[in-house]
Amino acid sequence: MKLRIFVTLKNGVLDPQGKAIHKALDGLGFAGINDVRAGKLIELDVADDTSDASIDEMCRKLLANTVIENYRVERA
Repeated sequence: MKLRIFVTLKNGVLDPQGKAIHKALDGLGFAGINDVRAGKLIELDVADDTSDASIDEMCRKLLANTVIENYRVERA
């Protein structure tokens, strides 16, 4: 089973990478961009019988820092 895990910073957490991207886009002349937030996309191929609890544990223990990040799992 293929999974896509989207990891994003929680609201209120400073995003220096997003700010750098925003500044670079502005410098390249792209107007109308109000904000940029950067995140991660992690793709996993796991056994079909992998439980939701196991997937959640992977995310909480390794793939996302749940103090400052949120994550969302999609089955591809």
